[in-house]
Amino acid sequence: MHSCTADRRPHLAGALAAAMAALAALALLLSGCGVVSGSTATSSQTGTRTIQDADGTSIEAPAAPQRVVTLSEPTLDGALALDVTPVGTTAGRGQTTVPGYLADRAADVPVVGQVATPNYEEIGGLHPDLILTDGTSINDDAVLEQLRAIAPVVVTGHAGDDWRDNFRLVADALGRADQGEDVIDAYQQHVDEVRAQLGDYQDQTFSIVRWQGSSASLILEELPPGQALADLGLQRPSGQDRRGEGHSEPVSLENLSEIDADYMFFGTLGGSSVGNTDAGGASDEAGAREALRQAVAVPGFTQLNVYQQQHVFLVDGSLWTSTGGPILMDALITDVHDTLIGDE
Repeated sequence: MHSCTADRRPHLAGALAAAMAALAALALLLSGCGVVSGSTATSSQTGTRTIQDADGTSIEAPAAPQRVVTLSEPTLDGALALDVTPVGTTAGRGQTTVPGYLADRAADVPVVGQVATPNYEEIGGLHPDLILTDGTSINDDAVLEQLRAIAPVVVTGHAGDDWRDNFRLVADALGRADQGEDVIDAYQQHVDEVRAQLGDYQDQTFSIVRWQGSSASLILEELPPGQALADLGLQRPSGQDRRGEGHSEPVSLENLSEIDADYMFFGTLGGSSVGNTDAGGASDEAGAREALRQAVAVPGFTQLNVYQQQHVFLVDGSLWTSTGGPILMDALITDVHDTLIGDE
């Protein structure tokens, strides 16, 4: 055990005493007993390297970052998949905590802002040496400039991009490119295993719906759940067999039939939204159950074929109706397997 008490030996000669004091101070610092007030963690031992981010900007970043802040769900997910625990992160979309599906992995990571609204003071107080974000959270150049005044910022992708491309940039920024490829390979192997078991389900259509209050939104092809179904070879209804704007697309009650399909994955983020995270409600399956109770009260919902066939599957909305990285993608594949195949 290291002691935090300075070593004083009056009988030593002055020069030797000074040298001993310097060595003691170094030992205290290395053992964690000493804290330099206001210091920023750096990777001075390994230097820096230049990274070109998703915006084409060249970023001088630590070669081996030690204190990473992630300001989007995909970057938090990606860091955790690479065994990097951030020192701070953003809340999940429409939530006040870390994304629900990552709660078991990131419960102790401080939340330093909501989607699109980082708290600069709290981020600065963490003394990060690298900040990761993307277009699912921050699209404002002024916000990025504020963040760059704190630490190097790498934009790892944009809403609607292939999650693999975004994740590769996360892995590169963290100096773990090879490990990132291993994660992607493991995901593809999982997809291949589940896809081989789906059989007749590949002739059916699958809708992904987020229900908020009294209305539905569609999760289209470019969002991670849409990408997961495409990877599995599962078809979407004609109204959902397309790309959108990189986020969920509202459906009017007059067009409620657009959410119909042979099967439906049905989730919610409670009553919350990006602009109103305090509205309350749960994003888990219990929250989906309450949302379904609200949905059946809406004229036309119980007339949908998917409802009448009892093919509405309640899912975790933070997983199925938001965004993320490889942990989310792998969990989606597991959900599809467990829901459609189970123990068969």
